Amino acid sequence: QVQLVESGGGLVQAGGSLRLSCAASGRIFNINVMGWYRQAPGKQRELVATITTDGSTNYADSVRGRSTISRDNAKNTVYLQMNGLKPEDTAVYYCNAVIKFLSVDYWGKGTLVTVSA
Repeated sequence: QVQLVESGGGLVQAGGSLRLSCAASGRIFNINVMGWYRQAPGKQRELVATITTDGSTNYADSVRGRSTISRDNAKNTVYLQMNGLKPEDTAVYYCNAVIKFLSVDYWGKGTLVTVSA
């Protein structure tokens, strides 16, 4: 089992920045990919960014250039630095961890980001 706990959400004005954190615990040595997803009211959950164990990253077009995903392996933590926030970034942000050989993934409970115009 893997436990994921997100933090860092909150209310910010448009143009502002936030850094989300996701602390992983449990059987973390099997994790291949970690990422951030978000779900806005009335919309489906969507990919924001992912990062592999070797540091390869992937971003949604909507956040590319404004966001940076990173990981601190010593702290078992993944971060999402978001700059230039827009009202359309308002959503609950979820941390995700994938264990490929088990074909399972784990989710945190989410952290709310609200961007005011």
